[in-house]
Amino acid sequence: MSYTDRDTYGMYRRYAGSGPGPTLMGAKTLVGEDVVSTSDENLGDIKEIMLDMRNGQVAYAVLAFGGFIGLGEKLFAVPWQALRLDAANKRFILNVEKNQLANAPGFDKDNWPDMGDQSWVQQLNSFYGVTGTSNDRTMH
Repeated sequence: MSYTDRDTYGMYRRYAGSGPGPTLMGAKTLVGEDVVSTSDENLGDIKEIMLDMRNGQVAYAVLAFGGFIGLGEKLFAVPWQALRLDAANKRFILNVEKNQLANAPGFDKDNWPDMGDQSWVQQLNSFYGVTGTSNDRTMH
C-alpha cells in the first residue's frame, strides 16, 4: 500500500501520475512506505516519523527491518535527510545496502534510545553520511 492509497483526504489527487510528486506530504500517509536500497533491495518499511519539537522539523523515520510479522524486528532511526522519495514507484530510497543496514545502530521496540542525545545523533549522522539538520536538504 502506498501513500496515495492511504490518502483519506485527497491531498495527492492532483499529482496522480504526473510530476515528481507532492512537495508537502502528510506524515500519517508515509507510515508504511517501503524503503529500498539504491540497488533495489527491500530494506523494510517506515513505522513512525519522529518530529523534532524544538525546531518543528522531521528528524527521523523509524525503519523496521528483519523479523517475521513484527517478531524479531529491529528498528532503526534513519535521519530524514538520508531518505529520498521515489515518487514514480511510491517508496523511499536509502543509500545503504542491506548488509550494511544489519550493522546500523538500531534498537528494539521495548528499548528506544534517547533520540535527543547528541552523541547518539552524531553516531547516526556519521553512519548514514548526513550532516546538519533536516532543513538542510529538500525532498525530491
